[in-house]
Amino acid sequence: MGEWGFLSSLLDKVQTHSTIIGKVWLSVLFIFRIMVLGAGAEKVWGDEQSNMICNTKQPGCKNVCYDRAFPISHIRFWVLQIIFVSMPTLIYLGHVVHIIHKENKMRQYIQTHSSCEISKVPKYTDDKGHVKIKGNLLGTYMASIVFRIILESAFIVGQYYLYGFVMDPRIVCSRAPCPFTVECFMSRPTEKTIFIIFMLVMSCVSLLFNVVEIFYLICCRSSRRKSKNIPATAIAIHPCFNGDGLTKKEKSLGNPFRSTSL
Repeated sequence: MGEWGFLSSLLDKVQTHSTIIGKVWLSVLFIFRIMVLGAGAEKVWGDEQSNMICNTKQPGCKNVCYDRAFPISHIRFWVLQIIFVSMPTLIYLGHVVHIIHKENKMRQYIQTHSSCEISKVPKYTDDKGHVKIKGNLLGTYMASIVFRIILESAFIVGQYYLYGFVMDPRIVCSRAPCPFTVECFMSRPTEKTIFIIFMLVMSCVSLLFNVVEIFYLICCRSSRRKSKNIPATAIAIHPCFNGDGLTKKEKSLGNPFRSTSL
C-alpha cells in the first residue's frame, strides 16, 4: 500500500471540500478499490502467467498466447483506472487550493486596510477555511464529476472489449512461434472471476454515486435560487415605514392628510 500513500493523502484532502455524496464516493474508492487492490490483488494475480500451462514446450509460445489473451494485465488496468478516475478530482483540489490561497491574501489585505477602501470580500471561504461550493467552484466540481462518469464508463467498456468479465480457464492460440493451435490453461480461474466481478461492481457503484451527486448538486442549486428570489419579492412588496407610520418619501413631502392647527 506504500505506493498508494501519496494519492490517498491527496484524495483525503478533497473530502473536506466535497459534498456528502462525494465523501461516500471517496470512501468507496479508498476502502473497496485501492485497499482491496493493494492488499489482495497481487496475491490473486501474481501467478497468472507463471502458472499458465500450455500443451507445448515451444520456446516463446506461452508468452505470445498470454499476450494475445491479455493485452494488459488486470492489475495494471485497474491501477490505470483508479489513477485516471481520480485525476478530475485532483484538478478540482488544485482549484480549491488556489481559491483558498487567493482569499486568504484578500483577508489579510482587509485586515491591514480600512473598510472604506475595500471593494471585494472573500466569496468562497470563511475564516475557518471551509469552502462553499458555488459559482466557478461549483462549475469545476460538476465538471470533475462529469469527467469521472465518462472515464469510469470508458474503462468498464474497455475491460469488456479487452477480456470480458469472466476468466476463461482455456486459451486457444495459433500465433507464431507456436507450431500448431495451442491450448493454454490459466490457474485459479474461478477465484480470478470473482475478483473481476467484485471490481466491476465497485466501478458501477462508483459510477452510480457520481450520477446521484450530479442530480444532488442541481437540486441544491435550484433550491438556493428559489430561497434568494422569495425574500427579494417580499421586500419589493412592503414599503419601509418610519416610526410614525409614514414612508420616507411621504415624510419628505409632508403628510397631506395631517390636520393643521388654526
